[in-house]
Amino acid sequence: MPGGKIVDIDMKNARLLEARDAALPKRERDTHKGDYGRLLILGGCAGYTGAPAMCARAALRAGAGLVYVGVPAPIYEVTAVKLDEAMPFPLPADADGRISMAALPALADKLARCDACVLGPGLGRGGEQTEFVRRVVLSRRGKLLLDADALSAVAEDMDMLSCAAGTVVVTPHEGEFRRMGGTVTGNPAADAAAFAARHGCITVLKGPETAVAFPDGETAVSRLGNPGMATGGSGDVLSGIIGGLLGQLPVKKAVTAGVYIHGAAGDLCAARLGEYSMLPGDIIEAIPEVMKNLVK
Repeated sequence: MPGGKIVDIDMKNARLLEARDAALPKRERDTHKGDYGRLLILGGCAGYTGAPAMCARAALRAGAGLVYVGVPAPIYEVTAVKLDEAMPFPLPADADGRISMAALPALADKLARCDACVLGPGLGRGGEQTEFVRRVVLSRRGKLLLDADALSAVAEDMDMLSCAAGTVVVTPHEGEFRRMGGTVTGNPAADAAAFAARHGCITVLKGPETAVAFPDGETAVSRLGNPGMATGGSGDVLSGIIGGLLGQLPVKKAVTAGVYIHGAAGDLCAARLGEYSMLPGDIIEAIPEVMKNLVK
């Protein structure tokens, strides 16, 4: 996550993200929850109950109309206690408490009905996870964001990106990016752009400067954020914000606005709490102030 030394980059083909990139439309009075997107979050496993919950809370703060959270049955009760506004539901699990392949039939309807899906927060690795991720990527025809352990699964079978049925957003940090075959040159905009073009996916390369690259060559860089965001859970918050916006805005707008909002909320937290003590939950609570000032 943001934190560390900022490097100089060639901005010739990359613009700097600004507040106008995250400007939000005023909501019409004659609307309902279905107008603001249905988001499906798939993740969590034994020992990792916080990731899908934080992702869901961030998505709700980003304005998502309905948020469903599919988690392995063994952690369902814990997840349900953490979430009042989202709708968690249990899925078949393997012996290690991870979502199993048996969950796929139960997910078919929700995958079809939801406007966007976030796959990966706390999903776990090994066992059936790579094949589970591959099946979702190949069958999902809508908007799909891959993060965390889903990216580890992709790294084992990169062909799934080029064969994806729908629009795919990947949100790796530098280590995940390297494992996926990305080249790190010190120019995050160029590195993300090369990856996006090669694999046909929208790429959010997280770091001291977070680069956003689209397969058509459009690239932007955010210099918002701070070292206080370099802690477990910050990435789940970013995935939730973008996921929540994917059901409300055009894809490019949702991704760039999500990156901007995440960084701006992190900077608010650093100003209030300091970089040592701020937590991902604090970033979630700062989202409303940032978004309120973006509505035009």
